[in-house]
Amino acid sequence: MLEVILVDENDKPVGTMEKIAAHEQGLLHRAFSVFLFDRNGRMLLQKRAAHKYHSPGLWTNACCSHPFPGEDIHDAAIRRLNEELGFTTPLKKAFHFTYKASFENGLTEFEFDHVFAGFFEGTLHPDPEEVADTCYKTIDTIESELKSNPEEYTEWFKIAFPLLRDWLQKHQFLHVAT
Repeated sequence: MLEVILVDENDKPVGTMEKIAAHEQGLLHRAFSVFLFDRNGRMLLQKRAAHKYHSPGLWTNACCSHPFPGEDIHDAAIRRLNEELGFTTPLKKAFHFTYKASFENGLTEFEFDHVFAGFFEGTLHPDPEEVADTCYKTIDTIESELKSNPEEYTEWFKIAFPLLRDWLQKHQFLHVAT
C-alpha cells in the first residue's frame, strides 16, 4: 500500500494516508515534479502509459510522483526519475506551488508540488508500466501546443509550465548548460 504525506498549506506534515484514498478525498499532500532539459534547452517530455489511473496517454514533464513518508523530497525525485526513466542526474529545487485538479474518474489531485530542474543527455530506459513515449521539445513549441491542443497535456503540467518558464527566465537556468 503506497502512502502519501498529508500536509497543510505551508507543507508541514499533518499525517499520512493511502495514496488512492487521499486522491478520492481530495486531501492536500506532498508531491514533486521534475523538469529536464538538454544542452539545447529542449525539455524532456514523457507520455503517460495508457493504463495509468488518471491522465493516461497525456504528455507531461519528465517525471512526477510523491515522496514516501520519511523520505527527503529531493531523494524521492532522484529515486522516481530512475524508476520511471532509468537514469539519475543532479537536480536543483526550483520552486513550489499548490494546485487542485479533478478528474473524470472522481479522483482529485490536491498537491503541494516541489518542482526540480536539471539537465540530461543520454540514453533513456523508460519503464513501459509508467511511460508510453518520450520526446524533447522547445519551450516555444510546448507553449504553442498548450494553446492549440491543451487536451494533450496533463492538468498539472498546464499549471506548472508557465511558472517554470518564468523561473527559467528569471534565473537564466538554461544558460548554465550552454
